Amino acid sequence: METVVWSKPEAEREGTPLLVLMHGYGTDESRMVRLFDYLPPDFTCAALRAPMVIGDHYGWFLLDYFLANDFADVISATNAVHTWIGSVRGKHSSVSLMGYSQGMAMASTLLRLHPGSYKATVGLSGFVLDNELLSLTDSFESPPPFFWGRDKADLVINEEATEYTAQWLEKNTRLTARTYPGMGHAMSKSEMVDVSAFLRHYVLG
Repeated sequence: METVVWSKPEAEREGTPLLVLMHGYGTDESRMVRLFDYLPPDFTCAALRAPMVIGDHYGWFLLDYFLANDFADVISATNAVHTWIGSVRGKHSSVSLMGYSQGMAMASTLLRLHPGSYKATVGLSGFVLDNELLSLTDSFESPPPFFWGRDKADLVINEEATEYTAQWLEKNTRLTARTYPGMGHAMSKSEMVDVSAFLRHYVLG
């Protein structure tokens, strides 16, 4: 990853749980950096910038209104993030994932391709990819903890994607699902309270 913003200086990261944050389509890492102050201070947070240029901002892979994508781009982006995480994993007690919007698709794809590699996963106002090849790889020894936060009135994530996401999460994960009326396609302080409680429970124990 060419651009990573950390919540702690390097000297303070050793032995801490790592939380990797991935932003949505057509934005950048600053969207996730704003969350640092609302997350448990025990964690080291790393906000990544996606590699694909989208106008003046960035994305993980090309996406249209119907959330269609080129799966080769998805795999390329996912492998790049997993490789980067591998380069820093040894310094941390565990690694967890948080993704907003398209970043939730990234986080859940990382979890699906590398089961057992991630302690907990948080998806915010996003979706899980409906992909036949990915479905063939879905295999978890035990359901991984997953937090899914959203507004039911979010108009950005279409109904079909939301239905698939709900079905996949309920079938494959130990799901904590919360809704936040009036939030829209965004993230909120009240949501971060719930996310923090989830992370403390499943990662800090």
